[in-house]
Amino acid sequence: MAGAGGVLANLILFAVVCIAPTVLFWCALRAPRLLRRLLEKRAKPQPAGPPIERVAADLRRVHRLLAGYPSGTPAARRFGTRQAYDELLTQACRQVGVPHRLAELPEGMDREIERLRVEESLRERGLAVP
Repeated sequence: MAGAGGVLANLILFAVVCIAPTVLFWCALRAPRLLRRLLEKRAKPQPAGPPIERVAADLRRVHRLLAGYPSGTPAARRFGTRQAYDELLTQACRQVGVPHRLAELPEGMDREIERLRVEESLRERGLAVP
């Protein structure tokens, strides 16, 4: 009976010696992935765009530019400023969650009405736009 215990112990020792390196290498290969996942869970989510306060300030600034252009201002400057204003409205809508159709509508009365609707929707959501 004493020999059976020794054989069993030798068999367990043999299994540990054969399997341990494989398990250690497997763990070593998986450690970087595990560490990356842990770091991703701890990382704070980064905002997708600029802060909403900066977007609101830019909206007010560009709106003042549009409203303050005197007659005789080149059409290209007015058009570029309107495009910048529309892009800022689009960013604000994306951050606040307001649906819009500014990118779909051609320049004209329909787009002007959409600008007014978007501005009012942003005001209702608490964003101070002119």
